[in-house]
Amino acid sequence: MSRRPVSNPLALAVLASLWERPMYPYEITTTLRERGKEDSIKLNFGSLYAIIKSLEKHGLIEEARVEREGNRPERIVYAITDAGRAEAHDWMRELIAVPVKEYPAFESGLSLIALLAPDEAIELLRERLGRLDAELASRAQLAEQSDDLGLPELFLVEFHYRVAMTRAEREFVAGMLERLEAGELGGLDAWRTMHELIESGASAGELEAKLAQYLAEGAADQQQH
Repeated sequence: MSRRPVSNPLALAVLASLWERPMYPYEITTTLRERGKEDSIKLNFGSLYAIIKSLEKHGLIEEARVEREGNRPERIVYAITDAGRAEAHDWMRELIAVPVKEYPAFESGLSLIALLAPDEAIELLRERLGRLDAELASRAQLAEQSDDLGLPELFLVEFHYRVAMTRAEREFVAGMLERLEAGELGGLDAWRTMHELIESGASAGELEAKLAQYLAEGAADQQQH
């Protein structure tokens, strides 16, 4: 991915909002929330001002005018610049066209799941599966509401993407859980034995030797097949 002057996705949301028309900061936040963008982009009103100042510093937006109503404090209305339009367009092209390695929290947990005992991992995966089912049920209701409102699919593509990703995750979790419960997950015996050794107070040397033994046996099995 290209290095951006302001890389926070909220900055792109600000540029997209100002592409429509000049706005003041609170209006930007309100517009994004009304359109449900906080489900895809983390909206933080506190950090919004810092992002706006950074966009202005890099010449991507500029002050259009200062407004004041009655006794209320002055508010600055910002507008996108030509450079800002070019940056937003280039950024969008890259986001849509170029797959990027992301680091989801669940993937991080899976990479270190051996820290948990197998039975505990099974219990937690069951819990996650239930939560994924609840999320899918909730989003199904939202989809029905959207259909009733007659919203064009274009305005819901990120919603449908999220549903597709949640379904894929559910399928993965259910499959892994099924293999664990059936004792069919590769390496399960070693995983269980390691935790049994830990609970029995085995030394680090004993654990290392046992792990090396399992790895060697696994490599030998692969060569035979």
